[in-house]
Amino acid sequence: MQAFEYDSDWTELGVFPVKTENDIVKVRQMARQYAKDFKMGIVEQTRITTAVSELLRNMYQYANGGEVTINQGYFDGHNALIFTFEDQGPGIENLDLAMSDGYTSGGGMGYGLPGAKRLVDSFEIRTEVNTGTLIRLMKWK
Repeated sequence: MQAFEYDSDWTELGVFPVKTENDIVKVRQMARQYAKDFKMGIVEQTRITTAVSELLRNMYQYANGGEVTINQGYFDGHNALIFTFEDQGPGIENLDLAMSDGYTSGGGMGYGLPGAKRLVDSFEIRTEVNTGTLIRLMKWK
């Protein structure tokens, strides 16, 4: 699985392991604080926090955790808050199916991945069975 490229001009705000439910709460709070520091309005803060929360929950539930890197920088002419999720879990066998509303492999409502995608300005996913999953989402300022 090919890693995402990083722009050398981006500022890394932090790298956070996600191994426990407390880690989920911590990273979700950090996401909201970074969005607030980034001068996003309350609706945009809520959108990015919700998307991050969904992906953190998936990472914890399906891959036994992983790591989140938060950056700030320009992408396609936009000043962006950038979240990259990386896990070494089982990967996603059928990505098209996983990105469709209502599909679930774990008893949830099936809106996590497609819902997170709708809440942000840029969403990329790379996955490989038995290797893991990489997701990068961005929210413009």
